[in-house]
Amino acid sequence: MEWSAELSRGLLQAAPDAILVLDGMRIVLANDRVAQMYGWDSADLVGQSVDVLLTDESRALVAGRRELIGSARPGSISTVVTSARRRDGTEFPVESSATVVEAPQGRFTVAVVRDISERLRSEEEKDRLRAEAHAHRSQRLESLGQLAGGIAHDFNNMLGVILNYANFVIEEAEGSEPDLAAIAADARQVVRAGTRGTDLTQQLLAFARRDVARPQPLDLNAVIGGLEETLRASLGDQITLLYRPGPDLPSVTWDAGQVERLLVSLAANARDAMPNGGNLVIDTGSLGDRVRLRVSDSGRGMPPDVVDRAFDPFFTTKPKGEATGLGLATVYGIVTQAGGEVSLTSEPGLGTTVTVVLPAGEPVPAQAAEETPAATRGHGETVLVAEDEDALRDVAGRILTGAGYQVLAADCGQKALEVAARHGGEIDLLLSDVVMPGMLGKELAERLTDVRPATRVLYMSGYAQPVLASQGNLDPGVVLLEKPFSAKDLLTAVRKRLDG
Repeated sequence: MEWSAELSRGLLQAAPDAILVLDGMRIVLANDRVAQMYGWDSADLVGQSVDVLLTDESRALVAGRRELIGSARPGSISTVVTSARRRDGTEFPVESSATVVEAPQGRFTVAVVRDISERLRSEEEKDRLRAEAHAHRSQRLESLGQLAGGIAHDFNNMLGVILNYANFVIEEAEGSEPDLAAIAADARQVVRAGTRGTDLTQQLLAFARRDVARPQPLDLNAVIGGLEETLRASLGDQITLLYRPGPDLPSVTWDAGQVERLLVSLAANARDAMPNGGNLVIDTGSLGDRVRLRVSDSGRGMPPDVVDRAFDPFFTTKPKGEATGLGLATVYGIVTQAGGEVSLTSEPGLGTTVTVVLPAGEPVPAQAAEETPAATRGHGETVLVAEDEDALRDVAGRILTGAGYQVLAADCGQKALEVAARHGGEIDLLLSDVVMPGMLGKELAERLTDVRPATRVLYMSGYAQPVLASQGNLDPGVVLLEKPFSAKDLLTAVRKRLDG
């Protein structure tokens, strides 16, 4: 079957690429796509040299291809990536495939040309994104390395203090005439170092948004007002605190303890930035459906390169040993966990302003009557303690036994279930670590309360993520005692849980 001329022309025009038929270097046929691609009318191109469509780069390639095509078998295809020139002189990248066709009129070259500008742009965009991802990974690894190094440095210092002062206590206690005052003084150093470790852990958890939030509707003006005296005391006599509460401020849903931590951290930064005194201004305001908290100091300010890294963990411009570099990182974590945004502006000599914006919350409920101090003594109730850390399990058992409770103990979830199965009496409370090998505390609680529905549950953990809902809040019905805890913390939490 022979194709009609009309069908051949239709196929030529339907092709998505530019098609040129060449007799040597002379154009004898061009489809409409050529006109769209090169800016020439197809009729104007016919009879011209293909040179009008070539750039210096493609002209050099064509010279070599002419010899190759001249000796090529009909039907063989040669493809190159090069550039082409439009009628207005602009250049663009193309992929050109050429083949030889034997016709009754002679030997012709058919060139199929595709504009690959979009493809190259897509590839460049992929390369750019790939490079950005690599850079971000490198930055994350650098940040993690800085974080790990900072943690190791600070905790090594604290552990050094704890281990050495603990040894001093042992040496003095085992001496022939123990000095009780010296033992007490050394023990206080151990407690002080442990408290510093607790504070650092809380800062890390806040930065990572893994600390336990207990949000509730707050009157932010009232909360800040209640902290004024604390903040003034931390700032010292040389710095003036100016508090400017905004009128008709909507409530915010926030953890009051985290508000205090944020303001104390920002006040400490401001104090260090104003060694010769100055002003610290705290103001609040309404932004419609959002609430703004702004903290501004008149200190020495920061250069742009420091501002860019201000929220990075363990980044500090203070001398070694004077700061952990977690202050602003903690602020960032606290605000983000609350669903807000935080920004910082600063200029050398003009001070620093930290702005926090939070969504407006529900109305603040009426103030409940002040609670009486919680009781701590037990009345013979049975407490099952599940904790995989031997020393901590012993500490909890010792505290509870001394307070009048009956204590059962297990070092994992499975053993806790076995202890409970062997126990003939009631188990009034399960005191369980959240994270244990083999079985999480949540699973243990569910399995135990299935067979003992009257047993109440109190979790304890320094990392409560397995029992947290979104935004770091506790799941409904979950009560948590945060580690590390004091004897008073433990006994108060146990008593409150038992008393409902």
